[in-house]
Amino acid sequence: MFNFNFSTDWLISILLTIPGVLLALSVHECAHGWMSYKLGDPTARNFGRLTLNPIKHIDPIGLICMIFFHFGWAKPVPVNARYYKKPRRDMALVAAAGPISNLLMCLVSVVITHLSAFLFYTFATSPTEAVLNIYSLWMIFLTNFTLLNASLAVFNLIPIPPLDGSRIAFIFLPPKFYFGIMRYERYIQIAMFVLLYLGAFDRILSFFVDGIVNGLYALIQLIPIFQFY
Repeated sequence: MFNFNFSTDWLISILLTIPGVLLALSVHECAHGWMSYKLGDPTARNFGRLTLNPIKHIDPIGLICMIFFHFGWAKPVPVNARYYKKPRRDMALVAAAGPISNLLMCLVSVVITHLSAFLFYTFATSPTEAVLNIYSLWMIFLTNFTLLNASLAVFNLIPIPPLDGSRIAFIFLPPKFYFGIMRYERYIQIAMFVLLYLGAFDRILSFFVDGIVNGLYALIQLIPIFQFY
């Protein structure tokens, strides 16, 4: 492993986090657009949002928050519920597509982490310093990517507007109550970010993120070839 001082370790971790953040946010938003398109809404496609190009999706402030705090957001994908056969249900499906995509990427990242460790310890019996360095960087990237996707999924599943969880949870509410809450979405959003800044959600978010990551690691380690790791 590298023998860096604290500042260098931190810089390397940030640099390795950036590509993971761009991919996680882009897939998340593209998943929203893809699901909406499958439900009959061409809006995201017409705005060029059915793409993994991060330039189309990234919000600068949300990107910075994701890099440094592992909780953030991208530019919302435009959708038009008038195209849906069942607007509230289909809006919930579109909302769920984003967090589900992050959970799937989290799972894939954990599998790749274990596979990388298996291949390294199986075939790199006498690794050179260069190989050790490359392996270390790769594992740091995978660890960050796993945490980023788990964090993004958990954060967006909070049932507070404008997060995806609100579209999922509020489908069970009476329409009058649902749309009444949505009228105050902007004010609720401001209050939520203040609470996030104050750390009001830190424990609960960390609890679920750690639970997802640890659960996936435990699940993958049930596979015989990965039980050494």
